[in-house]
Amino acid sequence: MAETTAAPGQDAEALGPSAVFVHHEAAPPAPSAPTVLEVLRGLDSGPRGLTETQAEERLARLGENTAPARYQASWPQLFVRSLRDPFTAVLGCLGLVSAAVFAWGTACVILLLVVVSCVLRASGENRADRSTAALRELVATTATVVRRNDAEAASVTREVPVAELVPGDVIRLGPGDLVPADVRLLRASGLTVHQAALTGESAPVTKSADELPRVRSVGVFEQPQLCFQGSSVASGSASAVVVATGARTRFAATHERAAVRPRASAFDRSVQGISWILIRFMLLTPPLVLMANAALRGRGLETLPFAVAVAVGLTPEMLPVLVTLCLARGASLLAHAHGVIVRRLPALHDVGAVDVLCLDKTGTLTQDRPVADRALGPDGEDDPDVLHWAAVNAWWTLQLADLPEPDALDEAILDAADEEELTAYDGVAAVPFAPDRRLATAVVRTPRRLGAHTLIVKGDVQAVLERCALADDERERLHGLAARHADNGVRVLAVATAERSARGRDYTAADARGLTFRGLVTLRDELAPTAADALEVLTHRGVTIKVLTGDHPGTAVRACLDLGIAVNEHAVLTADRVDTLTDAELTEAAARTTVFARCTPDHKARITRALQRAGHTVGFLGDGVNDLPALRAADVGIAPRDAADVAREGADLVLAEKDLTAIAHAVAAGRYAGGNIATYLRITLSSNLGNVLAMLSAGLLLPFLPMLPAQVLLQNLCFDAAQLAFAHDRPHPAVLHRPTVLNPRRLLRFITGFGVLNAVADLATFGVLALALHGPGTGDDEAMFHSGWFTENLLTQALVMVLLRAGRRSAEHRRPSPVVWAAIALAAIGLALPLSPLGPMLGLTALPAVYYLLLTAVLALYTAGLLAARARYASRGGSGPAWITARFGRNTH
Repeated sequence: MAETTAAPGQDAEALGPSAVFVHHEAAPPAPSAPTVLEVLRGLDSGPRGLTETQAEERLARLGENTAPARYQASWPQLFVRSLRDPFTAVLGCLGLVSAAVFAWGTACVILLLVVVSCVLRASGENRADRSTAALRELVATTATVVRRNDAEAASVTREVPVAELVPGDVIRLGPGDLVPADVRLLRASGLTVHQAALTGESAPVTKSADELPRVRSVGVFEQPQLCFQGSSVASGSASAVVVATGARTRFAATHERAAVRPRASAFDRSVQGISWILIRFMLLTPPLVLMANAALRGRGLETLPFAVAVAVGLTPEMLPVLVTLCLARGASLLAHAHGVIVRRLPALHDVGAVDVLCLDKTGTLTQDRPVADRALGPDGEDDPDVLHWAAVNAWWTLQLADLPEPDALDEAILDAADEEELTAYDGVAAVPFAPDRRLATAVVRTPRRLGAHTLIVKGDVQAVLERCALADDERERLHGLAARHADNGVRVLAVATAERSARGRDYTAADARGLTFRGLVTLRDELAPTAADALEVLTHRGVTIKVLTGDHPGTAVRACLDLGIAVNEHAVLTADRVDTLTDAELTEAAARTTVFARCTPDHKARITRALQRAGHTVGFLGDGVNDLPALRAADVGIAPRDAADVAREGADLVLAEKDLTAIAHAVAAGRYAGGNIATYLRITLSSNLGNVLAMLSAGLLLPFLPMLPAQVLLQNLCFDAAQLAFAHDRPHPAVLHRPTVLNPRRLLRFITGFGVLNAVADLATFGVLALALHGPGTGDDEAMFHSGWFTENLLTQALVMVLLRAGRRSAEHRRPSPVVWAAIALAAIGLALPLSPLGPMLGLTALPAVYYLLLTAVLALYTAGLLAARARYASRGGSGPAWITARFGRNTH
C-alpha cells in the first residue's frame, strides 16, 4: 500500500489514525505491505476493538462514515436554472421589448409562457430528485462491530449504524454483508468478495489475511488483505479493522474524480443550435421592417410595435412549454408503467437519440450466477457421468462441512443434477475447497462394495490433473482440451475419482493422489431472462450494443453469442490493446468493436468519448463506482435502483431493475417525445417563417400595415395553443426505428423550403383579396384585408398541422388524434372570429361569400403543393411515415 495523504484542507494530524492507510497510487509502492501489527499500531487499536470513548472521539474528529453529500438543488434553484435556457432567455428579451413599446398584451403572454415552462421543468426535476433520494433507504445501514465499554472491559459484538464506524473499529463480515468501509483483514476463512462495483470483475475475488509481499504490478484492489467499501461478501467470514471511512475511502475518491459532468447533453447542444438560428432571425427582423417601412413608406417608429409583433410571430413561443410537456409526460408514463425515473428531463430526449448503448455483461446480459453447460469425458465428448460425480462431490462437501459455505459453482452443478441419485450415497468425509489447493474432496462409501470408499475430487483443471496418474503427453492433451473450452468463454472444472480401502474419517488433502481423470464440467453465466428479447428490440430500433466489461474477453464473447449479438474475430478489444491506441485510432477501432474486455473505469470513459467523437449519441448502463466516469461522460447515464449510491446519483435515468427491457421502453418514450418535439418545430417554424416573409412583402406593397399587432398576437396565440396537442400525440410506430436527433442545419433547410411555400400561399391570398375586395363599394379595404388574411393564415396553419405530422395513425385507429381535433378547432376560430361580436373589437369584419370560394381554390392548390413537397422531401431525406424524424448524425453548429 502507498502512503496516504491528507485530503485538501486537512493536515496529516487531522486524519489521525487513518493516516496509515494508503489512498494515492501515484506514490511508489513499498517493498511489502504493512503487517497486521503495524496497521493496528498505526490506528491505535487492537484485536479487541476500540472503546466507546475512543469511538466517540474519533467520530467527532473525523466525521461520519458517509459518502460526500451530493448537493441537491432546491425548487427555486431549479426554476432559476431553467431560465438559463437560451430560447427562454430570448423570449424574455422579446417580452421586455414588447413592454418597452407598450405592447402589454404581448409582454404578458410571453412572460406567462416563460413562467409556465420553467415551473413545469423545475417541478419535474425536483420530483425526480426526491424519488432518487428515497432509494437510499433501500441499502443496508448497520455493521457488526467489536467494541469495549472501557479499556478493562471485555469486548462485546453489536450492531451499530454504518455512519458511526471510525478508523480502528474491528468489524465482523459474513456471507451477504456489504463491506461498510475500507478495511484490512485480521482473520479470514474461505473469504471471497464481490467487488464488481469497484473493478467490474463479475467473479468473486479471494481474500485472505496473510501478510504477503506486495507485487509492484498488482493494483490496490487486487491486494488480498484489503477489502473496500462498495464490495460485498460472497462467501466465507472474516474479522477486519477499519482503516478509512467517509470521504477517505476509495469509493468516495472515485466519486470525487467524476463529480463534474464534462459536457453538455445531446439535447442541450441541439436546442442551443436551433435557438441561435432563431436568435439571428429575430434580431434581424425588427430592423429590416423599420428600415423598409421608413425607406419605402415614410413610416417611422410608429411601425415599431408591428416590427416587434413580426419578431414574436417568428418565435415558437410554446417551444419551452411543449418541450417540457412532452418530456414530463413521457417521464411520468415511464415512472408509473415501467419503474424508470428520469432525473433530468432533457435526458428523455437524449435516450431517444441514443444509437450506441454501452453496458457491462454481468447483471445485464447475464445474471450474477453460473449454470452448468456441458459435461465432457476425457475424449471431449458429452458424458453425463462426469456431471454426476461432480454433483456427488458438491453435495457431500456441503453436507459434511463444519461450517457449510454454499459456492455458486457447486449450486449450479447441483441444480443440473438428480437429487435422488445424490442421496443414494453415504458420505464419509470432506475436505472443502481452499484457495491454496484450488480443489475440494469428498469421500463416500462405494455402492455395492463393502470395505471400499470412493474419493471424488473437483476443482481447478491444473490442480486436478497434477494429482491424476497420467502420462505427460496425455496431461498436456487434457490441458489443451480445457483451454479450448475456456477460450470459448466458459469456466472449466476438472473431476477425478479414486478407489480407497475403507477406513475412518481421517482423510486429508494429501489423499488426493493417483486419481483417475473422469472429465470436465463447463459452466457459463446464466443469461438474463429478458435480455435476448430486449436486445432484439433495441437492435430493431437502430441501437448498437457495445459491451464494456472487466471480465475475460472469452466470457463476454460467449454471452454475446448466446444472446444473438454478432461478434466477429476483429470485434474484440482488450484494455492492454486500448492503452496502445491514440485517441484517433481508438475512435476508428471503437466503431468496429463489439466487446471491450478487462476494462478499468478510465478505459470505459475513454471508449465512451471515442464513440462520441465518431458522431454517436451514447448511452451507458452501469451500477458500480467503477462505472461513474463513463456515466458522466456519456450523453445518457443509466443506473439500476440497487446501484452504488454515487453511480445512481450520477445517472440521468434510474431503473427499478437492471433490465434491458426497461431501457427499451425508455428509448421508445424518448423517441415518441423527440418525434413530437421535432414535428412541432418543423411545423411551427416553417409556418411562422412563411407568415413573416408574407408580412414583410405586404408591408412594402400596401399603404397600410398588413395586420395589426393585436391580430398578429392573437393569431400566434391560437396557433401555439393548438400545437400543445403535439404533447399528447402518438407518432407513427416507424418513428421508433431510428434515433431522433434535432439537427439545426437540416431543420433550417426544411423550414426554409416549406416556409417559402407557405409565403407563396399567403401572397396568392393577397391576389384573391385584391380581386374580391378591392374596388368600388368594397367598404373598408384595410379591415377586410386584415380579416381575409387572418382567416387564411389560421386555415393554412391547420392544414400544415395535419399534413406535416411526424406520422399518421394507421387505418385501424378510426378516432381522430388530438392534433386533428386541435386543427379543426383552429380552422373554426379562423372562420368564425371575423363574424363574431369580438371581430370589430379586434379590427376584423365579415367577408363576402366570393372570398371563401376563391380561398377554397387557394387552399386546394396549397394542399397539393404541400403533399408534393412532402413526397419530394421524403424521397430525398427520409423513409416512410417517419420521414420527418430521420436521424442525420450528431448535431453540429
